[in-house]
Amino acid sequence: MTQKVAVLGTGKIGEALLSGMIRAGWSPADLLVTARRQERADDLRARHGVTPVTNQEAAKTADTLILTVKPQDMGTLLDELAPHVPADRLVISGAAGIPTAYFEERFAAGTPVVRVMTNTPALVDEAMSVISAGRHATADHLAHAEEIFGAVGKTLRVPESQQDACTALSGSGPAYFFYLVEAMTDAGILLGLPRDKAHDLIVQSAIGAATMLRDSGEHPVKLRENVTSPAGTTINAIRELENHGVRAALIAALEAARDRSRELASGNNG
Repeated sequence: MTQKVAVLGTGKIGEALLSGMIRAGWSPADLLVTARRQERADDLRARHGVTPVTNQEAAKTADTLILTVKPQDMGTLLDELAPHVPADRLVISGAAGIPTAYFEERFAAGTPVVRVMTNTPALVDEAMSVISAGRHATADHLAHAEEIFGAVGKTLRVPESQQDACTALSGSGPAYFFYLVEAMTDAGILLGLPRDKAHDLIVQSAIGAATMLRDSGEHPVKLRENVTSPAGTTINAIRELENHGVRAALIAALEAARDRSRELASGNNG
């Protein structure tokens, strides 16, 4: 049976998801979208062949609803959707910090809810999407969510209690790497390299290192030791990183991101 999927509040991530699903074999005729502005909806139709609808129409006609609005906008969206969502609809939330119980309390009793935290590499089909089941979501519901988000990268199932930690690690994770590349590029300029050459050196090094981590099966400590010769350049750099507390700063940063995710769950959007 044909399954209709609606992406509500289709921004960059939502559009990446649509594009990935179409490349994975979904028919655009089975994909519905909602957008705040009519010109955005028209643009999505022109680029992907999907059907723009209102939020209420999506709730009534789609088998799966993927909610991609910002956490602070979710309450307003649910107020609009709740009267129109039958209990057999699968609701997938992509909003950081908001637990499945928040949705279950607002929809009809027994509505299955799946929580997904993806990240911006969905734009290049290299996302890490972390999936958790609500009280009424079955194994089939989880498999369906994996099929959808697997179109734009890797998926991983975790208990919902681990979602805030995953948000800190992978949801926000790309920003940490961009920050590191920015800092290393500045260092390359300080050392006398043109910005474009410093950028190319660092980006390719990052791609190569990530590929080794993924494909070798080696622990990162082992891979780092393979680069670190006695009394060489690398160990001197590592010493400075340790002297400046970079490891401790990273741990503290991820704890701060996790704590903010918890605040969002408690309704503190300030």
